Amino acid sequence: MRSVRAKATVGATLVVAVALIAAGLSVLLLLRQNLEQQAALEAEVTARETASRYALGQELDLSDAEERPIQIVDENGCVVAASPGLERISGTGSGAVTAQRCPPPGQDGEDTADGDGASDEADDADGPDETDEPDPGQVSPGRPGTVTGSATVNGDTARYRFAAVEATSGESDVTVTVWAGAPLTTEENAVGTVRDAMLVGLPALLLVVAAVTWLVTSRALRPVEGIRREMEAITHSEDLSRRVPEPDTRDEVALLARTTNETLTALEASVERQRRFVADASHELRSPIASLRTQLEVGAAHPELLDVPGAVADTVRLQQLAADLLLLARLDAGERPAPARVDLGALAREEVSQRSGDTVPVAVTAAEGLEVNGSRSQLARVLGNLLDNAQRHARASVAVTVRSEGRDVVVEVADDGEGVPEAERERIFERFVRLDDARTRDEGGAGLGLAIARDVAVRHGGGLTVAAAGAGGALFRLRLPAA
Repeated sequence: MRSVRAKATVGATLVVAVALIAAGLSVLLLLRQNLEQQAALEAEVTARETASRYALGQELDLSDAEERPIQIVDENGCVVAASPGLERISGTGSGAVTAQRCPPPGQDGEDTADGDGASDEADDADGPDETDEPDPGQVSPGRPGTVTGSATVNGDTARYRFAAVEATSGESDVTVTVWAGAPLTTEENAVGTVRDAMLVGLPALLLVVAAVTWLVTSRALRPVEGIRREMEAITHSEDLSRRVPEPDTRDEVALLARTTNETLTALEASVERQRRFVADASHELRSPIASLRTQLEVGAAHPELLDVPGAVADTVRLQQLAADLLLLARLDAGERPAPARVDLGALAREEVSQRSGDTVPVAVTAAEGLEVNGSRSQLARVLGNLLDNAQRHARASVAVTVRSEGRDVVVEVADDGEGVPEAERERIFERFVRLDDARTRDEGGAGLGLAIARDVAVRHGGGLTVAAAGAGGALFRLRLPAA
């Protein structure tokens, strides 16, 4: 199951199914409990009414309870009375369904003449007292106990909820237990009806949930399918100028489409830069190679005409260009600077002292102990490129300043040349960009020095910018985080 729609549909259906089953079971349980409580209350009312009549000495006429089982049991378990129509009963104090000949209390069912004579003599000794009235009996206080059993009344067998109430007769001082039952048929029918309705409605509801989830998910993923088809077409056509459709919604799919288009834009720009880089590199390499080949061919045919210094210069230029291209390739591949501490002040003084071909004097002002983390060789390459650029455009002086500024170390290289126009201050850091756009053998270089310097600065966590110097020339400011 790899489809997102299928996964979402199955997941939503399962969640709803679990919720509905839990809710249904809770409803059935509460319904059963409520109906059983109602049946117990009905049984209690009937048992208390019958127990009250027995306690008051009224005649136990149970003919009005033909449809409900009522059973009166004494302390010995003997049935004193039972409702007519009762054919079978279980769960109460006795299984008998008709009134039995019950022995007097305390005799456990055995007749003894002595006991009867003693009782008669005691009654004669006391003598009749016509003014005495029998004391009323009593019904045991508190909520009666309830049990669940079954009974057959007039041929119909059903489950009943029985309530038991104790009562003591005022005439005979005999304590009995009145069992009265209320049918659970209503509870069973109601629970069964609700259960059947749930069994029928639950699958139908789950089908509706699955269908709605499928439709909603399909509609939500429709833009994603459009994005996928367009990306597939872009991949086959290799046309990075195309863009995926962006839906009008402001949801995650719209954000995905927008991010995809931004990625395509960045990829198109990167590919374009790569193509331009390859074309410019080929052009830059072609010039010194062609010049070197020409000189060697002339030298081979006419040794006296061989321009050795020119051939050496072309070879050096070719070597420097190859080194620049190799460094740019390593930087593009994500090469990180080696973890070392470099004193920029000492590095600036050392780099200036080693330069022998400079035509313009360089003044260095550097504080001590201004260290940064990074690659010494790469940072020396940055300073060398900045000094080369300053020497190329300066008229009379070049100044190098190394100072601390907050948590950064700043290196400034200023010249007194013509400076950089404000509109070109970002463009000069692009690869193979020279403001004269010349492609001849001159001292303008290949246009890689400043691009390499900025890339190295960025890899070291800093930056390289250009502004106007106080003397009117260009001021290049290298900012690196202090160690």
